[in-house]
Amino acid sequence: MDPESGPRSRESRLKLYKTTLCLAYQSLGVVYGDLSTSPIYVFKSTFSGRLKLHEEDDEILGVLSLVFWTLTLIPLFKYIIFVLGADDSGEGGTFALYSLLCRHSKMGLLSTSHAAHEHLSSHSSGTSLKETKTRSLLKEFFEKHHNSRIVLLLVVLLGTSMVISDGVLTPAMSVLSAVYGVKIKVPELHENYTVFIACIILVGLFVLQRYGTQMIGFLFAPILIAWLLCISGVGIYNIIHWNPHVVSALSPYYAYNFFKKAGKDGWSSLGGIVLCITGRLVVSPIEFNYIFEICFSLTKADKAIYAQSGAEAMFADLGHFSHLSIRMAFTGFVYPCLLLAYMGEAAYLSKHKMDLQRSFYKSIPEAIFWPVFIIATLATVVASQAIISATFSIISQCRALRCFPRVKIIHTSSQIHGQIYIPEVNWILMVLCLAVVIGFRDTDMIGNAYGLAVITVMFVTTCLMFLVIVTVWNRSVLVAAIFVIVFGCLELLYFSACLAKVHKGGWIPLLLSLVILSVMSIWHYGTSKKHSFELQNKVGLERFLSLGPSLGITRIPGIGLIYSNMVSGIPPMFSHFVTNFPAFHRILIFVTLQSLTVPKVPASERFLIGRIGPPEFHLFKFVVRYGYKDVRRDSYEFESQLIAKLTEFLQREIDEGGGFGSRGGEMAVIGQPSRPVVDQQKKVGFNNEGVSEVKELVDAREAGVAYMMGNTCVVARESSSFVKKFAIDIVYGFLRQNCRRPATVLGIPHTSLIEVGMAYHV
Repeated sequence: MDPESGPRSRESRLKLYKTTLCLAYQSLGVVYGDLSTSPIYVFKSTFSGRLKLHEEDDEILGVLSLVFWTLTLIPLFKYIIFVLGADDSGEGGTFALYSLLCRHSKMGLLSTSHAAHEHLSSHSSGTSLKETKTRSLLKEFFEKHHNSRIVLLLVVLLGTSMVISDGVLTPAMSVLSAVYGVKIKVPELHENYTVFIACIILVGLFVLQRYGTQMIGFLFAPILIAWLLCISGVGIYNIIHWNPHVVSALSPYYAYNFFKKAGKDGWSSLGGIVLCITGRLVVSPIEFNYIFEICFSLTKADKAIYAQSGAEAMFADLGHFSHLSIRMAFTGFVYPCLLLAYMGEAAYLSKHKMDLQRSFYKSIPEAIFWPVFIIATLATVVASQAIISATFSIISQCRALRCFPRVKIIHTSSQIHGQIYIPEVNWILMVLCLAVVIGFRDTDMIGNAYGLAVITVMFVTTCLMFLVIVTVWNRSVLVAAIFVIVFGCLELLYFSACLAKVHKGGWIPLLLSLVILSVMSIWHYGTSKKHSFELQNKVGLERFLSLGPSLGITRIPGIGLIYSNMVSGIPPMFSHFVTNFPAFHRILIFVTLQSLTVPKVPASERFLIGRIGPPEFHLFKFVVRYGYKDVRRDSYEFESQLIAKLTEFLQREIDEGGGFGSRGGEMAVIGQPSRPVVDQQKKVGFNNEGVSEVKELVDAREAGVAYMMGNTCVVARESSSFVKKFAIDIVYGFLRQNCRRPATVLGIPHTSLIEVGMAYHV
């Protein structure tokens, strides 16, 4: 036995414990900001309808019991225990669940079952298990019925659009609720002034987004910890001072008794109770990747230790947070603090029923009111910041999967790619937030909208989890059915209560999500129709090669990069160009950028390279694969990397006797290059043929690189229905004209760009 194994093992365990505690600490300020600020408005919103307080405490204890069991069943049991296990290579959220389904079956319309997925480790479904009969039948059903895949995509987009609409409601609800606390101490303050203060805070919050969240990110966790400690401390004081009997409300009997006495009014109040779970427990984590990288940087040696110590150091669910750290933060700190806060407020309300509409701030002892008020305001800003960043992240994912128009994405950090900023989305969110605050001014109406948005997303997650349990986890349909019955029925109960308040503000998320869903659906539909047209009108290799003699094509010095969506064949845009202008560059590279339904594609597996035709034609095909979390490089860096990969490809051809990559159009995966092109030419010993081809590549690079892209006009056919003409000609056409051009998104220099105009009739 190695005498050093004991001390090393203890050292690795200590580092593991340190890592987990650090991650749990950091997660407090990012994952639970929304959930932790809910006590400000839950009781107020619950009793804002027809539900009234009586001399007995039955209503208060019943609401407290419902809050306790709602917090226990949905966040604790559903998310912390079950849903966290459905991460997609460490990513969470609606798209992560959909991505899992796409990879393990043919359920997805965003998945591309093509050669581009070959040899991709992150696209592997893992160890093959013996399929259950239900799994086979379910997969077969989705494979046979195209409409079922459309419905599934629409459900995913509905959940995504509701999360984006949540990005409008969360800042409005949280900030306005916190600012209304001023009226406790200054009752004569006019409502217009409180609304004005809330608007100033919101404008400042959105203006700060352009600087990135790094400068305020390190404050997130301390603010939320101070907030949770404050509300739990106040809760303990109120329980002891006013009514220790409220602890008995943890019994489900009080929830049953509440519905027995309140009846329909009790059901209606569920729209307010649901606000206690308005925390983003499973979200896409790109907005907080930077916290881990800044606050807890690991050396290579540290990472090696964790790799040896097992799966405890894996990055699960929320990007840089492990399962254990997320569960530890919630069960060990957030959950008990929230319960104490709700019990304390209920204890105060039981003795001060006249303070119902301002019970949270009224329950704060006089001596610490202003410090708690300041911390509350900061906590709501933190919660708002988290959902705004999450909205940026989700829209970035949707854009990568071609479900959202091209928008400008700015990476606010040169070192940490998780920090993104989308100007157009930021200002639209700000205008909508201000409109909600100024137009409604009432947190009860905003709360009705807020609850409907959140519970809809949760129900979508439950539905997707049914498919994940059966098709991905390969469990029996009985297990999946129990999951859906237990959590789905509870969420449908809340959903029905929220839906009954559509006319009292609940229409806001419905309208916002309908607009967002329409934009995403039509954009995806138009993009898929455009791609289908290109597939149907692509030019075969034999026909393209036969064009040379008939047209008298001239080869000019330089490298031509032809961008298209075609994985195989020649895009119609290029054949249209050659027919009208029979000349192209000495070296021609057809480039296809593919967004896959995986979070990240390893750099060593990103490029697929193959030849088109015989070697003397100097025609190549590149498929560049990206995950929806990957960061695209600028054009010059991408150009250099592309040519370096091509040099490596040519060298491998020489090493394998000249046959590599030219066997029946096969494509090869090329890893990261070890040195630039010129260095390879100098240091690698090529034979005469290889030196000649690489030298020609270097000379062509020096002659210049030109980029060719299609500038297409997508038009519906004359025989198309009115709905299709409206979607393609009006909506999709408007979005294409007003979104960023593909060349701008890719950072292609205008002086090197060649655009080929074509009309696509779909």
